[in-house]
Amino acid sequence: MENDIDLDRDYDVFSAKRMEDIIIFRFKKNLLLRTTDLRAMSTILNYLSLVSENNSIKILVIFGSPQETSSKEIAEFHRRVLETGLDEGTIRRMYNAVDQFILRIMELNKIVIHADTRKSISLSLNVSLACDYRIVSDNTVFKNFHLDLGLAPKGGSAFFLTKMIGLGRAYKILLSEEEITAQEALRLGIVDKVVALSDLEEAALKTAQHFAQKPAGSLSGVKRLLNYSMRDLKDYLEFENDELFRIVMSSEFQKRLEE
Repeated sequence: MENDIDLDRDYDVFSAKRMEDIIIFRFKKNLLLRTTDLRAMSTILNYLSLVSENNSIKILVIFGSPQETSSKEIAEFHRRVLETGLDEGTIRRMYNAVDQFILRIMELNKIVIHADTRKSISLSLNVSLACDYRIVSDNTVFKNFHLDLGLAPKGGSAFFLTKMIGLGRAYKILLSEEEITAQEALRLGIVDKVVALSDLEEAALKTAQHFAQKPAGSLSGVKRLLNYSMRDLKDYLEFENDELFRIVMSSEFQKRLEE
């Protein structure tokens, strides 16, 4: 029986624990810094497939990595990529691994709740935007580290934000050099709930239990209907990769890495 299937996991990059019809999924390391490890990304995607195939699971709760990430770490990531001499195909496969995670979350026939607390890089914000409900602690801030490096954001933020809050405010957020506080994110509508740090775990679980009270067919049906307007996300992500690859391979960007 599906209720008896063991979905508990503990890997280097994430852990997962089943609580009746809810999966608690915790990133141990920042997703961007793991994209060079295609095996780790494959492990994540394979696990999400197992969750999707299990009809007794209604809710997936994703806790973001506790690791702080700065523009220096992002620069180091790109420096490692360029120094290894990876060809275009390999670099694109790394970007595609992130895309597949975003798409898998969007297509998952479960309600996905994202909970996070830290200074989030743009990718972390994008992952949360692909989810159905977003909770952050009151000490969380969002910052556009991609601006420090002259990069475009990776992971679909321009796509999601334009649909969620409109073109004008999306421009303002993605080009802002100021930190966006949790309360400001709530006002803008890019998070759904702000709680005290000590209450984050409890709030995420209570929200999951609230959704889990609904019929599974209603949950998945409403999600599919609401995400109908997102059906061109895959094409957008391919375009995003082209733009990011153009910037990363430019002499201007490589000079920035040397500074």
